[in-house]
Amino acid sequence: MTLERSLSLWEVTLMGIGVILGAGIYVIIGEAAGLSGNAIWLSFLIGSIVAIFSGLSYAELSSRFPHAGAEYSYVRKAFGNRIGWIAGWLIISCNIIAGSTVALGFSNYFHALFGTPIIPVAIILLIICCVILYAGVKETASVTILFMIIESVGLFIIIVIGINYIGSVNYLEMANGIKGVIEGGVLIFFSYLGFQGITTLAEETKNPKKTIPKAILLAITITTIIYIIVGLTAVSIIPWQELAASKAPLADIASSVFGEKSFIILSCIALFSTFNTVLMSLLAGSRLVYGMAKGRGFPKIFTKTSKKLLSPYFSILAVMICSILILFLGDLKLIANLTNFTVFTVFIMVNATLIFFRIKDPNKDKEAFRVPGSIKGVPIFPVLGIITSFAMLIHVSTEIIIIGIILIIVGVIFSITIDKISEYVCLDEENT
Repeated sequence: MTLERSLSLWEVTLMGIGVILGAGIYVIIGEAAGLSGNAIWLSFLIGSIVAIFSGLSYAELSSRFPHAGAEYSYVRKAFGNRIGWIAGWLIISCNIIAGSTVALGFSNYFHALFGTPIIPVAIILLIICCVILYAGVKETASVTILFMIIESVGLFIIIVIGINYIGSVNYLEMANGIKGVIEGGVLIFFSYLGFQGITTLAEETKNPKKTIPKAILLAITITTIIYIIVGLTAVSIIPWQELAASKAPLADIASSVFGEKSFIILSCIALFSTFNTVLMSLLAGSRLVYGMAKGRGFPKIFTKTSKKLLSPYFSILAVMICSILILFLGDLKLIANLTNFTVFTVFIMVNATLIFFRIKDPNKDKEAFRVPGSIKGVPIFPVLGIITSFAMLIHVSTEIIIIGIILIIVGVIFSITIDKISEYVCLDEENT
């Protein structure tokens, strides 16, 4: 049983925009303001530059290899099964951790409205998302697009509110100097996560060789413009110190101008936005598990799909359970930065993969999207993607790097274990 090709360019693009917008603006902007101050717009710009360098590599690789396995498929073809498996393991971990992070953000807004406990609400949210994913990708796309429209209204409100305040502060005032702006960019990079998840929809997209690259570039460009404008207006309306201390930053911005009713409205919109990001994170994670299982990177049971709904229910359930377990770490900033560690590491692998294929077989599949610009056959943007990803990793805390290395070691052990089990099963089948 295979997945259904039903998604168009505008559906995939809007799904990408929906997942990108939810995480950064509604959850991370307060934490980032504490690092970068009024120069938060620069942090958004830094994050977007790193995203676009690697986004171009994803665009070409997704056009060359339009499979649900995404990073796992790309890296494995270049550097072998083990390295490919680690790339897949890290990006699955990224989606699971991102889903948990934004589920906590959802719970914070829910708590601000109703005084509910944080963890139980986040668990319920993850279960609801699991049910929607099981209903099918077309249904998931409909929910995502509807919620994207709602969250865009919330950001439009902030922009309109802030127009009269533009110019009221020094936008180059940095809370912790240029170092803080870069660290803010590292944290804010979490807000761009989602574009790489578009590639995992390749087997459910019409004409994926052309559609996926276009959707990636459109999603990054549109969200970058929105982020920078919102970043400028946010610090224009309330001081960055208040933004940094807020549990519901955008709702507090609206409340400072229009009062308590606007706080309720923006908090409700934030619920839709963060819900959207959780849904897309779990979607991307489950499709990557499915794609890796098809490539024998995971047990075959994860390729099982519903006969009626054509959804990979075992993969969806596994991703949901792991996301629930991550919730108990509880620290939003720690979880977000751990997500960034996994992504920066995978981006280095993905950019190196594109360089490998350009050197090895530069003329293969001339119909595929190609990253512009090269020197002696080496594409420039993937090289910049590697450099900027390393630069961002340097600004990740030692604690996060240690946890990330442990995550990689666990992945290697898990990979070896799966290989041994597979060998045993094959031998057992031969003997039978």
